[in-house]
Amino acid sequence: MSQTTDTLPNPLYSAAQVRELDARLIAAGTSGFELMQRAAHAAWRALRRRWPDADEITVLAGRGNNAGDGYLIAALAQRAGRRVTVLAVGDPQRLQGDASLARDDAQAAGVRILPWSAESDLKGVLVDALLGTGVTGEVREPYASVIRAINESRLPILAVDLPSGLCADTGSLLGETVRAELTVTFIGLKLGLFTGQGPDRVGALVFDDLQADAATVEQIEPSALRLSVANLPQLAPRSPTAHKGSFGQVLVIGGDLGTGGAALLAAEAALRCGAGMVTLATRPEHVTAALVRRPEIMCSGVESTYALTALTQRAGVLVIGPGLGQAPWGRSLLSLAPHCHVPQVWDADALNLLATGAVELPSDCLLTPHPGEAARLLGISIAEVQSDRPAAVRAVAKRYGCAVLLKGAGTLIADFDGRLAVCDRGHPAMASAGLGDVLAGVAGALLAQGLAPFEAACLAVWLHAVAGERLGSQGRGLAAADLIPVIRQVLEEQSPCRN
Repeated sequence: MSQTTDTLPNPLYSAAQVRELDARLIAAGTSGFELMQRAAHAAWRALRRRWPDADEITVLAGRGNNAGDGYLIAALAQRAGRRVTVLAVGDPQRLQGDASLARDDAQAAGVRILPWSAESDLKGVLVDALLGTGVTGEVREPYASVIRAINESRLPILAVDLPSGLCADTGSLLGETVRAELTVTFIGLKLGLFTGQGPDRVGALVFDDLQADAATVEQIEPSALRLSVANLPQLAPRSPTAHKGSFGQVLVIGGDLGTGGAALLAAEAALRCGAGMVTLATRPEHVTAALVRRPEIMCSGVESTYALTALTQRAGVLVIGPGLGQAPWGRSLLSLAPHCHVPQVWDADALNLLATGAVELPSDCLLTPHPGEAARLLGISIAEVQSDRPAAVRAVAKRYGCAVLLKGAGTLIADFDGRLAVCDRGHPAMASAGLGDVLAGVAGALLAQGLAPFEAACLAVWLHAVAGERLGSQGRGLAAADLIPVIRQVLEEQSPCRN
């Protein structure tokens, strides 16, 4: 069954898991060539929907089963009356197994098969059937040159299964990588399509399960789950007798001199997402401005842990880090957090101070690092984090024994039990300062209303991303505060306040 991005399944798999699924389907009685034919038909249908007027197609074929898909797509296009050329990387006569049968079918259909060269003429819609999920390590020549030529052609590109050069497991780029306009993927969704550089290279995504037996697919535990309306945690509807004390008190700690807005954004987001009471502990210099902007937030100016202690004793959830800074004021306030035995969200400079070893992390925490903060927490480079984001977020969760939300395209949420979720929503207009502060506040409100850290992180990032999509449609210039009322609206749609 073919599906578009609006109706994609939620389980996500590694490349090895998808190969295992493929092997199990073959063992259960569906031949490998039949699966290849189904994949080709799915890709051909998607190509015709995307480019209905395309009368010329160039297939770039490699040496494995991904090439076999390409040859069968070429055969279907040729029989449909299109002008088709296959440019083969390597000798097509050396193809083996199902790929050789696919090559024979293309030849029988009258497809013109030519060897790739630097002078090859690329025309029409390009079909990337070069490498598939089997590539390991850096893309080597001649594939690197072929991919470079594909990207420089400025022609429409369909990638078969995944763009060549993209790591199916991590979404990292293995050197030269195809930038597709449309990707048609099969049997199981690959995790790398949704995180790292995957979203930048995949284009529109179509999934086809190749009529795989559901019972066979369910034998494999997925690597991760894609967040969707169907699997998101929900807040329970509120009783008619509910009162503010029923929904927790969030204490936001942060806002050193010059960064007072960060803590206020977090506090306002917590208030708007349903926390019963919100207190902001910040520099005394920021109190007047905070009360003018949002008088519903109880705002206290604090200079030391002594002033903060009474506030922490009343709090049910802490959100600490937005605008906290790493100067003595912020370090002093953070030192109190490990002694507060309530759920906590640690963000921004709280994470940077945690990475130095200056403070211990209490239990029942949610960490919300961006890649730079994650790198500091792990003692590695940002490039290493981004090269394998799933491994990085799991490593932070394991090291600190908590739930972790690794921000970025394809945000990942992990916990110390090994669960992994991916949010594939959002919009590039969200690349703006302060949005992480809002996210921290949303997560704090959800913790206050009874969700566990992993579940609160999943729902918070989804609400945040969907709200960003709605506002992003208006273009650049999205301000973090713009997001808060829209998040409130999306939360009401997802978890209505009343039955």
